[in-house]
Amino acid sequence: MIAFLTAMSSRSAVLAFWRWFHETVRMHPELIQPEHLPPRLRWEKLFGFLPPVSGQTSGSGRRGRKPVVADAMLKALVLQRLQRLRFLRHLHSLLMEHPPTAAACGFDPYGVPPSLERFSSFLKDTPNGLLAGVRIALVNRLYDQGVVTGANLGIDSCPVPSWVRENNLKTSMGHARYDKTRLPRGDRDARLGVRVHFPRPGEKVVVYFWGYRNHVVSDLDAEVPMWEVTAPCSVSEVALAIPLLKATGETFGLNVQSVCADAEYDAEKILRFIVDGLKAEPFVPRQPRNAQDPAGFQREANGVTCPGGLAMYRKGKMTRKGITRIQFSCPFHYGRKPELLMCPVDHPKFSSQKGCNYLWRVTESIRDSIPYGSSRFKERYKSRTGAERLFSRLLAVTLEEPSVRGLNSVRNHCTISHIAVLLVAVAAHELGHDDKLRFVRTFVPDVLT
Repeated sequence: MIAFLTAMSSRSAVLAFWRWFHETVRMHPELIQPEHLPPRLRWEKLFGFLPPVSGQTSGSGRRGRKPVVADAMLKALVLQRLQRLRFLRHLHSLLMEHPPTAAACGFDPYGVPPSLERFSSFLKDTPNGLLAGVRIALVNRLYDQGVVTGANLGIDSCPVPSWVRENNLKTSMGHARYDKTRLPRGDRDARLGVRVHFPRPGEKVVVYFWGYRNHVVSDLDAEVPMWEVTAPCSVSEVALAIPLLKATGETFGLNVQSVCADAEYDAEKILRFIVDGLKAEPFVPRQPRNAQDPAGFQREANGVTCPGGLAMYRKGKMTRKGITRIQFSCPFHYGRKPELLMCPVDHPKFSSQKGCNYLWRVTESIRDSIPYGSSRFKERYKSRTGAERLFSRLLAVTLEEPSVRGLNSVRNHCTISHIAVLLVAVAAHELGHDDKLRFVRTFVPDVLT
């Protein structure tokens, strides 16, 4: 036996040994009774709160591989998240080495668990709507029990880098690494994105990557995710904000009172939807690039004065996306020219462009009704840190570390991470451990004894 295992590769030897072990145990079931072992009891207790996946099977048919129940596959993948196993091969090894854990997931403890290809195929071929149904059922359970109210929502996103060689800085690719016209061969659905770090006050670090972003609407009071969607990096947060908020409110029938987000979501249409559509208060700080009055310009009753102290030329009105503005241009290039040869302040746009340009907004802005400087705005905006803490727990269950490629596979990977967080919250509440709703890593080993 030793000579046989030595002649084979290490992985093949392990597989051969465990096949022999399972066959021996199957012939002598008195050797092991996994239903009496503690790991199985703990995981079965947790999985008892997991809704079914509509009775789906993977690989069914008269020919081909034996079908696998989707509920068992989902339980195994949730186990992978809570155990923080990065790769599917680690999950496969865990199921082979621990028959009680495999039995808790719904697999035959005396047989060989599904192969790596079966788990990868499950993530790739399963419609995301089936897993989203499980996620919605868990949120509904928390909502019906009063754990989440949806009164104070937060919206944010986090990057999900794809498992491609372009994201590995140890590979030599030259200038083609971040060329957005050349999609990665390993993942054609991934798009070029950017992530910003602030390691120290006043210091900004920008990092490019290929992949996706997971957009999340969360309950800031309970710090629980309520809705999520994964999209390529080419889809902006502004484009998905309104559909996310609308889907969350309509699905759960929420009475939203406030929405908190960072300055990236400071867009006219988003603020208008929060106020008029949700009948809620927006706590979104102003984006500096959206400032109404650039520095140096003075608005007067009859017009605008440029930074050089000259009255600007009124060029006319313009309307775009329902917003009307009056355009004022440099008097040197339009209208009656002043008795000067050069710009008094030597503005760089005087020579590179046709002088300064100022747009006086006529249409009333939704931002005028938001008390940005009030103490209440500042206090409510501080609650946005609940979304940051939620993302820290999602990262603890490998949300940012997918080992699969392709949009649907990554979407299912992210949805299962959300299911793992919600499942712990449901189990903790119904078992009387409301102070353990957020203990995603230690709830099963420390509480379910």
